[in-house]
Amino acid sequence: MSSLSGHTAVPTPVVLPISKAVVWLVCTAIVALLLYYFIGVDQGAYSIFGKDMHIHEFVHDSRHFLGFPCH
Repeated sequence: MSSLSGHTAVPTPVVLPISKAVVWLVCTAIVALLLYYFIGVDQGAYSIFGKDMHIHEFVHDSRHFLGFPCH
């Protein structure tokens, strides 16, 4: 039998400075809140876009799938 003697790759962890981690966390929270608003809250009647129903109709099926009422 022959044994393979070689170097095994050791993964190095990604080190993220606190300042960059805070920026990523804030940006992720903003995107998540916007997504929550457009899928869960925006219904056209009290939309930030007025009476425009395009966003509501675009996410209509996902609203029902996620359990948000809309009618």
